[in-house]
Amino acid sequence: MDLLLHWDEQLFRLINGQWHTGWLDAVMPLWRDKLFWVPFYLALTAWSVWRYKWRGLVLILFMGAAVAVSDPVSSQLFKKNVERLRPCRTPGLEESVHLLVPCGGGYSFTSSHATNHFALAFFLIGTLGRRYRRWRWPLALWAASIAYGQVYVGVHFPLDVICGALLGAGIGAVVAYFYRKWDRISILNNDILTRSA
Repeated sequence: MDLLLHWDEQLFRLINGQWHTGWLDAVMPLWRDKLFWVPFYLALTAWSVWRYKWRGLVLILFMGAAVAVSDPVSSQLFKKNVERLRPCRTPGLEESVHLLVPCGGGYSFTSSHATNHFALAFFLIGTLGRRYRRWRWPLALWAASIAYGQVYVGVHFPLDVICGALLGAGIGAVVAYFYRKWDRISILNNDILTRSA
């Protein structure tokens, strides 16, 4: 475990220190800010309702459910039990952190940003991604870029976002599975696909 944590800290130093560039310093604080993505969520909601009517609204409600599960699992179950300090609060490391946003309160493991965005991405991959296959990789890369941003700005270690990503992906996939099983409300219903073909 000590060796794993050592590698984790060394990778953090690379991402947060040596791999900095001026344009990413300007972009990443905004990119990983959840409020920055509100227009995207509103546009996705509007498109889903326009395209699939009430089924589109149900899809968005299930998407919200994925986050409603992922956020407390990360912030309450993992963070409060593991109690890992953020890099910007870790003795011996905090002085050298290239901090681009406020350090934030609470603990570091797992990253709730990574957990929530991967839950969103994998729910959408497991639902809309079955209808629009070209969306799959962009959604996964979108979540990964936000997770990377958490390390880049100095508030999480790589292991925090990797484990948060795995946790969120699992939650998103499970919620998508239950959504698909409810055929009457699913946009993947054969009748819906036939009419929209």
